[in-house]
Amino acid sequence: MNRTREKYIALSAPSGAGKTTIARALVARHPEMVKSISATTRTRRPQEKEGVDYYFMSKSEFKAKIASGAFVEYEQVHGDYYGTLVAVIDRLHAAGKSVVFDIDVKGALSVKKKYPETILIFINAPSKDELITRLRNRKSENEATIAKRLARMEMELDHAKFFDHIVINDTLEHTIEQIEDLIC
Repeated sequence: MNRTREKYIALSAPSGAGKTTIARALVARHPEMVKSISATTRTRRPQEKEGVDYYFMSKSEFKAKIASGAFVEYEQVHGDYYGTLVAVIDRLHAAGKSVVFDIDVKGALSVKKKYPETILIFINAPSKDELITRLRNRKSENEATIAKRLARMEMELDHAKFFDHIVINDTLEHTIEQIEDLIC
């Protein structure tokens, strides 16, 4: 990837559209990119690692960081808090890295306010039915959590109009190539 300066790239999508997989693939293919690691109060999934997938913290720890102004953005999503720590972004920027955000739609818009040069990319599945199938097939959540994610889907889809680009994740490789074309 040719770059003339560090970039901020925010990927957002409804649950199940593939944004985390795409973010990981971009970082793996481009050594100048690094994925922003968010903080969350969500329970850690079995395969997740502290400081790699998220910074896991209690709600009281998270609220203390909100009060101290430690977040670029934060949201309460599906009953848990998610946020991007200013210190993490500052450290990555100082290291000359392009930062890839794997973030919800409201968080992405907040990042764009703080860093106007951020490229906002909304990722969607080819259809709502496909999105629902992908969400159920990943088998990482119970039915109550899936229902919460599906209830949020309409709001997320409505926010796509505020993004710089919308990319349909039909096949993973094609989607990654489209995003690479957009950010190069």
